[in-house]
Amino acid sequence: MAIRTARLMRQWTTWVPVVSVLVLAVCWGRELPGPVVVLVAACLIGSVLSAVHHAEVVAHRVGEPFGSLVLAVAVTVIEVGLIVMLMAGGGDQVSTYARDTVFAAVMITCNGIVGLSLLVGALRNRVAVFNAEGSGGALAIVTTLATMTLVLPTFTTSHPGAVFSGVQLAFAAVASLCLYGIFVSVQTVRHREYFQPVPAAADPGGRGGAGTAGTGDEVSGPPTVRETWGSLGLLLVALVAVVGNAKLVSPSIERGVESAGLPTAVVGVVIALLVLLPETLAAVRAARRDRMQTSLNLAYGSAIASIGLTIPSIALASLWLSGPLVLGLGALHLVLLALTAVVSALTVVPGRATLLQGGVHLVLFAAFVFLSFSP
Repeated sequence: MAIRTARLMRQWTTWVPVVSVLVLAVCWGRELPGPVVVLVAACLIGSVLSAVHHAEVVAHRVGEPFGSLVLAVAVTVIEVGLIVMLMAGGGDQVSTYARDTVFAAVMITCNGIVGLSLLVGALRNRVAVFNAEGSGGALAIVTTLATMTLVLPTFTTSHPGAVFSGVQLAFAAVASLCLYGIFVSVQTVRHREYFQPVPAAADPGGRGGAGTAGTGDEVSGPPTVRETWGSLGLLLVALVAVVGNAKLVSPSIERGVESAGLPTAVVGVVIALLVLLPETLAAVRAARRDRMQTSLNLAYGSAIASIGLTIPSIALASLWLSGPLVLGLGALHLVLLALTAVVSALTVVPGRATLLQGGVHLVLFAAFVFLSFSP
């Protein structure tokens, strides 16, 4: 029965991304009626689930932290392409689209994904255990990148408004790339052990669960090289389908937001939620398998990649895109970002967390979503 289930899983996760890309190719650039929008949304959901499956296959083969890095970078690269494409399309909100999307990604990863993972891990073992050195270093990178690229533009004086001057934007882009490169080097080479999963039984307080690290994907042997390359290719196809189909349904979301009288920034939040669904599901599944460090690798790694790759790409694209590039956050979002940084530091430093920390992060995430709809 288990073999049959695994075979069915491999079958549908193989053809769903391909079908989704075909639907994307047929529907691209056309006005979609209601039934077709439903079909595109179904393809979007199927592609998300397929992406999670293939990311786990790759992660099982290459091990941590490379597995979480693959998914984080793949999603972010395609997300950057989506942002640039939407900015090139013009419109009233082009100048703030990059800022809104990057900030939404930070709040989703640092509060939504982290909070949900901690909640799942704590419900399973009473105490979720992770490596404070690795998670703390990643959080420091996230906080620095977010402050340099989303906070400083609000207070600089070289250019009117919450906008960097050309030289300042170039410095922020280079600094972001350098910090991202340092993080990847430390995570994958110099201090790789800081980002390895910590079994619940290693809880120094002795209050963790029995620990089930070793369940799940360890039940069967690692995939072959051929299966790994196949899953890597299908992962990229699935991610293209996720971002592309999210773009197709975005006009319907925009019309719904406009008709409901909601702020236009809500569109960026909804799109970011859709794009980050693969990482969210992968992080939650890792937490269920007592791999809390993998969940945090996915969350903080995605936030770092989202800023560290998006800002340089947008800075380069701004050379040929018309209009200002507004990166500075308003007062409301500055408060949410500061509170997220403080709470995240208090969560990460002990190396252990309970339902309390997970609940706090989820309330912060709920506040961000609520205030996006009702600022």
